[in-house]
Amino acid sequence: MIALVQEHITVDGDRWDLLAWEYYGDPTLYEPIIAANPEVQIEPVLPAGIRLIIPVLEESLVGDIATSEELPPWKQ
Repeated sequence: MIALVQEHITVDGDRWDLLAWEYYGDPTLYEPIIAANPEVQIEPVLPAGIRLIIPVLEESLVGDIATSEELPPWKQ
């Protein structure tokens, strides 16, 4: 059986929303990452060196990644 998770070791400056952006392309999808790591304290900035489980989400939950033309100017 293949596990549908990835691992991430935090570095200085990692945040839940930045991890969601990195792995899912959507900074609002951080809740599955928090739920998969109940032992990690919820803080604005994560300490370096923590091993996190990153669940692989179904494509329907992630949605399409917008092209740069579809993004608002501050995200281009």
